[in-house]
Amino acid sequence: MSVIGVINSDKALNELILKQLSGDGSSADTITIHDDTSDILEFLNYDISEIVIINLSDKNFDVETVINQIIADNWLHNFGIIGIYDKKSESEKKLSEKLKKTNLLNLFDFSKIPATLLKTVQIIKSNSQVIFQREISTTLVEKLSGSFELDNDLLSVPSYTNLLSIALFNKGYIDAEMKLNLNIALSELLVNAVEHGNCKITYAEKQAFIERGGTIHDLIEERCRDPEVSRKRVILEYDIQHDHSVFKVRDDGDGFNVQKYHEWLQKKDRFSLHGRGILMARSLSKRLTYNGKGNEATLSIEHRDVPFASPLGFSDEPPVIFQKGDIVFTEGEESTHIYYVLHGRFSVFHRHKNIGFITPSDVFLGEMSFLLNNKRSATVRAEKESKLIKISKKAFISVIKKYPHYGVFLSRLIAKKLARTNTQTARMMIKLSEYA
Repeated sequence: MSVIGVINSDKALNELILKQLSGDGSSADTITIHDDTSDILEFLNYDISEIVIINLSDKNFDVETVINQIIADNWLHNFGIIGIYDKKSESEKKLSEKLKKTNLLNLFDFSKIPATLLKTVQIIKSNSQVIFQREISTTLVEKLSGSFELDNDLLSVPSYTNLLSIALFNKGYIDAEMKLNLNIALSELLVNAVEHGNCKITYAEKQAFIERGGTIHDLIEERCRDPEVSRKRVILEYDIQHDHSVFKVRDDGDGFNVQKYHEWLQKKDRFSLHGRGILMARSLSKRLTYNGKGNEATLSIEHRDVPFASPLGFSDEPPVIFQKGDIVFTEGEESTHIYYVLHGRFSVFHRHKNIGFITPSDVFLGEMSFLLNNKRSATVRAEKESKLIKISKKAFISVIKKYPHYGVFLSRLIAKKLARTNTQTARMMIKLSEYA
């Protein structure tokens, strides 16, 4: 079951959105509609949504206030955002720039709602473990790897590329600018895989079709009427490590002469539209390579280890800097503070054994013993220069009084951690029973 919030005051548009979402066949989803600024802000703070659809062209509520609120407490408002807009009055490029510090998963104009909305929601729901890593303690899930299978639909490309760029952003591995750039680079590789790889559309064919009044989507649809082309897929693999990430894009096409293509790129005018996507991907990455056949591209990037901003409620608390090897607290000592993780990496030891790591994606450190008035159950050591906000019980209670929705989020965070611990315990018990 997912909770989906719709921020929009246009009744006809709401009817269209609800009609599209009803095509999911999942009556378990809860869909709520919010249409004025105060109601929207209350919804953002207190309702626990996985997906929020925002009409960015709506004139009946303050769109700027809503966006600023999401950005100000981005650690709290970590739902996936689907932005819709009126292309007559809004620029997609400007909206993307404005929302680059949020979890924007797809952005499209009203005319694309029938073709794109439901598919985007389904992609998000099917891959929630990628974007919502920050809601769940990643002590045992520091590395993230997997793959997506895409059909020949360019409208679904942003959902997949944003899932991955947001995952890195929420882990503190890249900044907002790099998130936007990585999304562009991956999108270009996927678009090339669909257009040139699977559908065998040349640059000249594409330009001629567009000049006759068609769109690239129409041309791809035309090619996919051939069952052989329609069956072809694009695979996007990802391997996210602590210090770098590797992405592979593979299509089912015949490939191309890699050596000749490299020679062509060397001679090319970098301001030309043809081939600009590949040049952009090269400039944004540590390395871009192709396999011998020419149907698989590998993009590698180095992480930047970006510090998180302080939450709005704790912005007055000064950060505490820990150097490599410094102990934050030791097993058995009194729990007098909770820590918000701004930056760095920490090892966790229980009875002198390393049991995991803490990074900014874990949000808090030491919250269980702090809230239960228990002694610390583990020792935590900084593995590099790191920053924490040290919050006393008095300061924490004051913030909860001022921002009560923080308490809702913290309760959810702890519930998620407990649920995962219960799942791990159950799996361990099943394995033990197999050996009994």
